[in-house]
Amino acid sequence: MGTSPADKTVPPEGGGTFHRGKILIITLAAALGGLLFGFDTSVINGAVNSIQSDFSLGSAAVGITVAITLIGCAIGAWFAGQLADVWGRKPVMVLAASLFVISSIGSAYAFAVWDLMSWRIIGGLAIGIASVIAPAYIGEMAPARIRGGLSSLQQLAITLGIFLALLSDAGLARAAGGAGNQLWWGMPAWRWMLLVGVIPAVVYGVLSLTIPESPHFLIRKGRNRDALAVIRRVTGSVDPDQRLKEIEESLENERHSTYRDLRGPAFGLQPILWIGIGMAAFQQLVGINAIFYYSTTLWESVGFSQRDSFTTSVITATINVLLTFVAIFFVDKVGRKRLLLVGSAGMFVGLIAAAISFSQATGSGDSVSLPAPWGPIALVGANLFVIFFAATWGPVMWVVLGEVFPNKIRGLALGIATAFNWIFNFIVTLLFPIMSAAVGLGYVYAGFAFFAVLSFWFVKALLPEVSGLELEDKNKLVRHKKPLTT
Repeated sequence: MGTSPADKTVPPEGGGTFHRGKILIITLAAALGGLLFGFDTSVINGAVNSIQSDFSLGSAAVGITVAITLIGCAIGAWFAGQLADVWGRKPVMVLAASLFVISSIGSAYAFAVWDLMSWRIIGGLAIGIASVIAPAYIGEMAPARIRGGLSSLQQLAITLGIFLALLSDAGLARAAGGAGNQLWWGMPAWRWMLLVGVIPAVVYGVLSLTIPESPHFLIRKGRNRDALAVIRRVTGSVDPDQRLKEIEESLENERHSTYRDLRGPAFGLQPILWIGIGMAAFQQLVGINAIFYYSTTLWESVGFSQRDSFTTSVITATINVLLTFVAIFFVDKVGRKRLLLVGSAGMFVGLIAAAISFSQATGSGDSVSLPAPWGPIALVGANLFVIFFAATWGPVMWVVLGEVFPNKIRGLALGIATAFNWIFNFIVTLLFPIMSAAVGLGYVYAGFAFFAVLSFWFVKALLPEVSGLELEDKNKLVRHKKPLTT
């Protein structure tokens, strides 16, 4: 009996075999946490105008309502690594799924804006937890030579979540004749948009129960026999016993790690932690979520009809999904730094085109429009930005955070860096409608372009390259004070 391509075994670095099908399935199950991440943070897109109308909100209140989820995300991310070290990776994934179900139901039936905000904070806790646990788990399970591609599946799941959220929003709005119109059982379409989030959350929770626990956690808890079985069954290491010993040695000091271990000479923190925080911050400061949280409202604000705005948002989300495959295929071949540098340059070009176009807007209030040819140029510029982000900074930032820290501080550092990603996400999301109303979209997009330039310098000057190294190999390099850059 023959085997399918997905079932064949493949030689890893130095010989031996790992089961491609098993590691791919395990990675996909863990990466579905990213789908919740993308779905929940973007599903609000189609509901924003209706929420503003139903609860009589101003621009600042709208910004807070959309962005408040991200406070929960930052809190969840901060503590996720510590919870995972105590409970295990799988139970924490199930916790995230459960919180997300509760949040989706509560948000759909919210009776006041403060009630909606409360449920969205709970959803943020779930997303923050999932955003840390997925790259950490994948980084611990994946063989080094394909770790970048497998880690990029986290971002693919995020982009799929964004796509499904916007597609769902568009379908429900079209079925009801508008997001604010009643759909089924007396509930307006925008409430159904929020309720649909129960489906991916349940799928994620069920799949999380089927995957093996991380060998790093099992070893930390003294379950070496179970860890050895996972190493043999999933990673196909050349010498499973030696691999077990290497992980054991690398975790010895981590058992006693505290926040004190993060201290260093660079403004009180270790330089590698500042690099992680910088990567997390720049991924948000280029403005990607201004497009995905407000894209429907944004295109309506410059003259697109509501139907065309929903369609445009779905097209942008589709591009985001498809271009993520570029990173999956090339991140291990080309390297993290090179992809990020190309991404920064491409994002700058797209953002400048959008900034110039939006600066040409005419009219005010509900009569704002982009005269020819600036409407199509703005659309091309925004989507060019999404293309380069999706192929580079979107997935590669998560790859870097999942692998760049040495094991001694890895759990704490990953949680802190991810928390900063959510903090800057919150800042951008909160300020976008306020700044757009105050100074105009042209200046806002010019600001995003400025941060794209800074991100290029940051990567070129500071980011280490650790492609192809096992997590334990990085610890050896750090101990011997060898450079991590290529």
